[in-house]
Amino acid sequence: MKKNMNKPFRDGKEEWIQFDSTPYCSSSAFDAASPILREITSALHSMAIPVEQLHAEAGKGQFELVLGHTICAKAADSLVYTRETIRSIARKHDLLATFIPKYTLDDLGSGCHVHLSLWQNGQNVFMASDETSKYGISTLGEEFMAGVLHHLPSILPFVAPLPISYDRLQPNTWSGAYLFWGNENREAPLRASSPPGTPGGFASNFEFKSFDGSANPYLGLTAIIAAGIDGLRRHLSLPEPVDTDLNPRNLQRLPKSLSESLESLHKAEFLDEFFGDKLLIAIKAIRKAEIDHYLENKEAYKQLIHRY
Repeated sequence: MKKNMNKPFRDGKEEWIQFDSTPYCSSSAFDAASPILREITSALHSMAIPVEQLHAEAGKGQFELVLGHTICAKAADSLVYTRETIRSIARKHDLLATFIPKYTLDDLGSGCHVHLSLWQNGQNVFMASDETSKYGISTLGEEFMAGVLHHLPSILPFVAPLPISYDRLQPNTWSGAYLFWGNENREAPLRASSPPGTPGGFASNFEFKSFDGSANPYLGLTAIIAAGIDGLRRHLSLPEPVDTDLNPRNLQRLPKSLSESLESLHKAEFLDEFFGDKLLIAIKAIRKAEIDHYLENKEAYKQLIHRY
């Protein structure tokens, strides 16, 4: 997702104003932004990065761009190129495109949702092969997804790496604030997905919603895959999905802050194999420094729109 903003000055202080205030999927938002969006799409296609969907989102000045699926390492590359392309073209139009997870508390945040499927010999092996599967997911897919769900609190520092990331991960904001999964449940941090063309009753992939635009895509995707591999090794099982209205009393709250998720990361020994001691020590130290910095500088988060 992105937000386009223009910048006036008030009383000598920098102040950012959202590009527009139109609602979700508004056609008028496209009327105003179409020259920019057309240029972005054309530039991405010229780099062989397919754009599958592009629409106005629910936040002010916010648009969602969906990239075509590809292998994990290439997907991370494409995400980096896409962000740089969007920001560059926005600057050309005297705008700022930012992927910051939360800029103002009264507006919706911006996420970077990840859809994952498992492939072998050209076949999607996440999806069940017949109707005997309880959730339309293969045993392999269930174990992988169960590992990601089980380790979600401990991998949050990789996918939601800033203190303000947790301002986005709030109840009733479609971002996933509780530890559960669902079938097409928009409040779930993990949800089984059956896009058009998928046989009825089957899930072709699952969506991971905690990822945001401040995350390093290489580290974030590695953490997700590591959690899934641990699920495969331990043959973890998915709990029952939650597809009804949420009852928070029956659900575990995900970490409410970077400090809490960092505590979970300290207990996650399974990550040592995938990251190594030195890199993990560095990541933990940087997260701790981020926490300390924003505790001491309450307004520092506003400058993050220039970084992310």
